[in-house]
Amino acid sequence: MATAYTAFFAAYPWFLPTVAAVLGAIVGSFLNVVIYRVPAGKSIVSPGSHCACGQAIAWYDNIPILSWFILRGRARCCGRPYSIRYALIEMLVAGLFLVSWLSFSPAKAVVGWVLLSGLVCATFIDLDHMIIPDVFTIGGGLVGVALSLLVPALHGFGGDLWVADVVRSGVASLKGLLIGSGLVLWIALVAEAVLKKEAMGFGDVKFVGAIGAFCGWQGAVCSIFGGAVVGTLWVAIAVLWKRIGGAGARSLAPAETPDGKPADLGFGVHVPFGPMLAVAALLYFLVAHRWVDPYFAQFASLF
Repeated sequence: MATAYTAFFAAYPWFLPTVAAVLGAIVGSFLNVVIYRVPAGKSIVSPGSHCACGQAIAWYDNIPILSWFILRGRARCCGRPYSIRYALIEMLVAGLFLVSWLSFSPAKAVVGWVLLSGLVCATFIDLDHMIIPDVFTIGGGLVGVALSLLVPALHGFGGDLWVADVVRSGVASLKGLLIGSGLVLWIALVAEAVLKKEAMGFGDVKFVGAIGAFCGWQGAVCSIFGGAVVGTLWVAIAVLWKRIGGAGARSLAPAETPDGKPADLGFGVHVPFGPMLAVAALLYFLVAHRWVDPYFAQFASLF
């Protein structure tokens, strides 16, 4: 039986990557529901998908990615337009699942799917509401530690001493959670003392802890400083876009005043930092760990 499976996958090497991408698109469709309903305090299970007019959406109108293009972005029941963001999120998650599958062992790739799904949800919820719900921060941290114990390969362990590898992986996950959240907390406290106002939301502190639980302390540190770089580029592009497009240009970086009112980008306004942390964590997990981890190892050896 094993020989038959080996022969099949050797003859059709594209099969499993295709399954990963299709599964990613399906999960992306579900994440669209999560992104909309969790901040609103609604169930992500019931009721099923339905149009804004209240009509239930048939299964053939809810095919990931394809349905938006088949229906040309309009509901079949009432003709209401709906955002292409739904299809873009489905394509994004499909691509992330595919890259994760091609980059890692099956077990680590599947754990990566959990991490990447959480990053996508946190990103778009933070963009929409400037909050990251605890299910993706505290819950994400707990899930990260649990999966680290089940899949030691997540933190680079996986030899003959399975029990020892489980312990090492669990310790690495806890270190990532504590160092990541602790470092961000100190940065926030120092910045608040200097600026005399809140500089970073506590949700970001917990979010970096969750990233560290999956990626270790190296990934947490990389997400903090990488997120700062991503944020600087993001805001710079948003300001440039606004100047080119004038008053009618749609903002690329949502911002609000300290009391929660929408505002133009500028000093003293709040912008969501969660998406920037998520992008940096995504890049670390999929690509940058190859260079970041050896650098940190060399740096640590000096002490």
